[in-house]
Amino acid sequence: MLMPDGSHTADKTTASTSRPQRIQALVELAVCYALILLTIWTARPLQRWLYWAALAWVVATTIRSFRGWQAYGFRGAGFLRAAWVIVVAAFLAAIGSAAAEHFATLHTPHGPADWVHTFGGYSVWSLMQQFLLQGYFLLRILLLIPNPRWAALTAASLFSLAHLPNPVLTPITLLWGVVACMVFLRTRNIYPLALAHAIFGISIAVMVPPPVIHNMRVGLGYLHYHAPRPLHLSQSDHTVSTVACVMADAPTRLPALQARP
Repeated sequence: MLMPDGSHTADKTTASTSRPQRIQALVELAVCYALILLTIWTARPLQRWLYWAALAWVVATTIRSFRGWQAYGFRGAGFLRAAWVIVVAAFLAAIGSAAAEHFATLHTPHGPADWVHTFGGYSVWSLMQQFLLQGYFLLRILLLIPNPRWAALTAASLFSLAHLPNPVLTPITLLWGVVACMVFLRTRNIYPLALAHAIFGISIAVMVPPPVIHNMRVGLGYLHYHAPRPLHLSQSDHTVSTVACVMADAPTRLPALQARP
């Protein structure tokens, strides 16, 4: 099993995991993922109830199998070993921003206050999304799949499929999911991953025109998106894409801004 400091080897974990523990992990994963998909693909007002059910399930099952914050990557050790992902994210964001400005697709908020208003919540949710991907899904998948690489690919695939049918976010989240899971397995620190996630997500939001990426929506939100008339590139109605933020968006945003019936 995972130690409080986050140390872990896949073979030892699998060998020391009993059949009931593996069944429990499988049930928790299946129910959680089903609730997330239902939340993304269900119209209001039922979507609100599914969101709260998904959140309650994640909280309850996490408390039930809580291993200490360090096991989930909330620790100082390993930060510097994983800090390279922040550097890479910033470098790619700079290149992408320069290209977007050249092609006149860059659309950034005006001033620091607008940046915070538009993307402050997304930055916080980046941390929550990484917790769902690594702290919830990956750690349970490791109890079922002894190979760390296959476990990482499985977790990343589930993460990516939750972004359908967005043609931009689905492949990007698959690639990022694999990299993030492998880095997490080596460093056991979630903070650099959350920072890199925020950089990538915000960069995509300001570089790709909303009509192309549908304001980073997924599920029904993507299918029911209508570009504003007259066409504009404002991110004032930005609805973040990743699983946790789509779930969080359900009970708080107006119906016109998310999955419409």
